[in-house]
Amino acid sequence: MSNNHYVSLLESVNTIAEQAGEKIMEIYGNRFDVEIKQDNSPLTEADLAAHNHIVNSLADIAGYPILSEESTEISFAVRSKWETYWLVDPLDGTKEFIKRNSDFTVNIALIHQHKPVLGSVFVPVTKQLYFAAKGEGAFEQKTFDKPARKISVKKNFSDKLVVVGSRSHITEQLKNFLEKLPPHELISIGSSLKMCLVAEGLADLYPRIGLTSEWDTAAGQCIVEQAGGEVIDLKGNVLLYNTKESLLNPYFLVFGNNNYDWLQFV
Repeated sequence: MSNNHYVSLLESVNTIAEQAGEKIMEIYGNRFDVEIKQDNSPLTEADLAAHNHIVNSLADIAGYPILSEESTEISFAVRSKWETYWLVDPLDGTKEFIKRNSDFTVNIALIHQHKPVLGSVFVPVTKQLYFAAKGEGAFEQKTFDKPARKISVKKNFSDKLVVVGSRSHITEQLKNFLEKLPPHELISIGSSLKMCLVAEGLADLYPRIGLTSEWDTAAGQCIVEQAGGEVIDLKGNVLLYNTKESLLNPYFLVFGNNNYDWLQFV
C-alpha cells in the first residue's frame, strides 16, 4: 500500500469522525442511560450511535475489516488473518462524556501490518481535529472551516517538564513513576487528547502506567509518530496492534524528545 492511498482515505475518515461527533453531541445535551459492560466500563447510546455511523460509513469507502470497541466479539483466530483493518473507538472517554466535560474524542485508525498508518481524532465539544497519515506528517485543525496546520513534537524541554496524565486512571505505579521524574507540571486530561498534546508539542511526556485497549491508542499513536514522537512500551518496544488474543496494551510512554532516556524512571 502506498502512502498516497492513506492520504486519499484521510479526508473521508475525517468527515466520518466529525459526523460521529455530531451524533454524540445530539445526545450530550439530553438525558441518557448508562449501561455497565462486562469489563465494568460504561456504555451510552452515544457510544452506539457513533459506532453504527462509523462502521457503516467506513464500509462504504474501503473494504477493510473493522474492529471497534463495540464489536470486540471478533476472535483472534479471525483477526490474526487481517493485514489491514480499521481500529475504532467511537467515543474515547465515555466517563468524561458522562460527566459532561469536553475531554472525549472520536478515534479512527487504519492499521497495516500491526502498525497505525492513518489516524483521525476528533473532539466533538470543541470541533477540534487531529489527523495524520504515514509519511505525510501530522496536522491540527481548530474547526472544519479553518485550514489545518502542521504540528510537531517538542524535541527539547526547559527546566520543568510538562507531563499529561489520565483524569480517571491514576494508579500507584503511575504515582511512583511521577515521583522519580525531574521537576514537572502534571496536566490531567481525558481520552486520546493526551497523545495529541504531545504530538502538538504542548506536553513532553504521557506515561500510561495503567490499562488501555488497542482502540484507545492507535489513532493517537499515528499522530504522535507522524509528528516526530514515539510510543513505546516499558521495554522500549514500539506499540504494535493485533499481535495477540488480548486487546489490552502493555503499559507505555509517549514522548517527543527521543534523545532522552525516559525509561530510567520506570
